[in-house]
Amino acid sequence: MQLHLWLSVLQDAKLHRLYIMLVEQTILTPTKLLELESHMLSLPQVECPVVHHFGPGIYIREVTLPVGILAIGHTQKYDHMNIMLSGSVAMLDEDGRVKILKAPIISVGKPGRKVGVILETCIWQNVYPNPNNEKDIDVLETKWLDKSNTWQVCDAAKKLNSIVSHDFDRQDFKNLIAQSRFDEATIRIQSENEDDQIPMPNGFDKVSVRSSTIEGRGIFLSYPVNAGELIGPARLNGMRTPIGRYTNHSATPNAIFVKHEDDIYLYASQRIAGCIGGSQGEEVTIDYRQALTLSNIYLKGAQI
Repeated sequence: MQLHLWLSVLQDAKLHRLYIMLVEQTILTPTKLLELESHMLSLPQVECPVVHHFGPGIYIREVTLPVGILAIGHTQKYDHMNIMLSGSVAMLDEDGRVKILKAPIISVGKPGRKVGVILETCIWQNVYPNPNNEKDIDVLETKWLDKSNTWQVCDAAKKLNSIVSHDFDRQDFKNLIAQSRFDEATIRIQSENEDDQIPMPNGFDKVSVRSSTIEGRGIFLSYPVNAGELIGPARLNGMRTPIGRYTNHSATPNAIFVKHEDDIYLYASQRIAGCIGGSQGEEVTIDYRQALTLSNIYLKGAQI
């Protein structure tokens, strides 16, 4: 399909402006790309779910890009496989040409960055070899992606603000410990005990374990969920899943544990955001007081 035919379907004024912005980049020099990235990071970001799939010796990083956005990818370090499952995108080449890609496409991706206007909601997969079956997403992204200094500075500022905003949650956890018959060291030993831990069952790819600004590592979501929606199992047949192991405490939680017979599941108590603008998503939290009551453990002064 010729380029002018694609332009004729860009009815939305915002989408058309994004397309013109892309075309006006002409030659995509590193300096110009960083300037564009810096400008984009100053704007409100949109939810772009990133889901991580694992198979024997393989890691697939899948992103869903909504229609009507201008997207800049992180720098790919090495050759890898690309699979475009759905949608269409106007993408800028490094030599300044704009080309239209329409799914389905399977290709070999080269080192470098991708910049494009999403013409139709696009699901894009990067496929990487993973011979050691690594499951730590932070480790995998460091291996395969080079995130620009511009992006890292912006991300670090957001995380610093988040650390400060969770000061009250950390203090509330200490208050909880003071009300209980446990001490912090005992709780940590029990939490880190791997004898009762199992992997997350299939079907819950939106759940990931990432670095937390509350404490250690936490549970994050790729896709947004609404209040009352199931996030995943926390305990099955007496064994803890990553949700049961890594969900952090908050005085103002966004999720609750619910007991079904002998198993425990995590449900959203309000809307929880997924990945926004390349972030790792909103952290899922619970009130440990509520979790303890499911095991008939009550704190000093707590209402029964």
